Amino acid sequence: MPLNKACIGKQYPPIVTDATLEAMQNYARAYNDDNPAFFDANRPGGIVAPPMYAVVVTWPSVMAAMGDPELSVDLMRLLHGEQDMEFLGAIRPGDKITSAARIASIETKATGETMVVELNAHNHRGEHVQRTLFNVFIRSGGRRGALEKREPEPERGEPLFTVAQTIDKDQTYRYRDASGDINPIHVDESFARMAGLPGIIVHGLCTMAFTSKVMIDKLCAGDPLRLKRLRVRFTRPVFPGQTITTSVWPDGEKPGRRVYAYETYNPDGQAVIRGGIAEVEA
Repeated sequence: MPLNKACIGKQYPPIVTDATLEAMQNYARAYNDDNPAFFDANRPGGIVAPPMYAVVVTWPSVMAAMGDPELSVDLMRLLHGEQDMEFLGAIRPGDKITSAARIASIETKATGETMVVELNAHNHRGEHVQRTLFNVFIRSGGRRGALEKREPEPERGEPLFTVAQTIDKDQTYRYRDASGDINPIHVDESFARMAGLPGIIVHGLCTMAFTSKVMIDKLCAGDPLRLKRLRVRFTRPVFPGQTITTSVWPDGEKPGRRVYAYETYNPDGQAVIRGGIAEVEA
């Protein structure tokens, strides 16, 4: 059954989530980040949440949209295609975060359908702290549908730097518990194969969180508040135990920001993230 285009523009009721210190630190540990900004209460400014912790406080709103019977989402045919996150303000322990989802678009493609869910989050002081465009692809033709071909990425020459990171064998279990994303393809071998996958795969947003660490460590001098935006396109699954490699290139400037392009590769040199964009406070 196709997605219901009558749902375009539909807004879902806001959902409030308590941002606790324990949840923030569990999320950081779930992608192997030991940045003092997330753990050291004595640092100037105190503890802040990892930027990607916004996934946790907006996830209930994602699920409200995906579970809407009026929308008719077939989760067995769903692929997370792209994620574009703007980090508009810090989330701190004790904040109450209100998130809300809106169906921004639904489009029919040759090999399926795309849907964009817009997520916005505000703290209890009314400050807008996060905006996300959550882009999914619903495969046609059962489990074997494929994403449409895209234009090749531009040749960028030698990267500014390259960073290798190893995904732990238990990474998907830890990330499931910390993020709230309980999709069994990330922890259940038989279910993953039933969904047409070769085995358990790493959450795309976990891979994205790994790249956020690269940007904060290498481009922000360790200050997570300087990371203002991350955008990725997921192109291949990552598997537990693999080492991923992220290459970063300078890509211009915006007012008050430096812009970088990046790609992330699996051990075979195949891109698992393309079209990556990081925007950093200058």
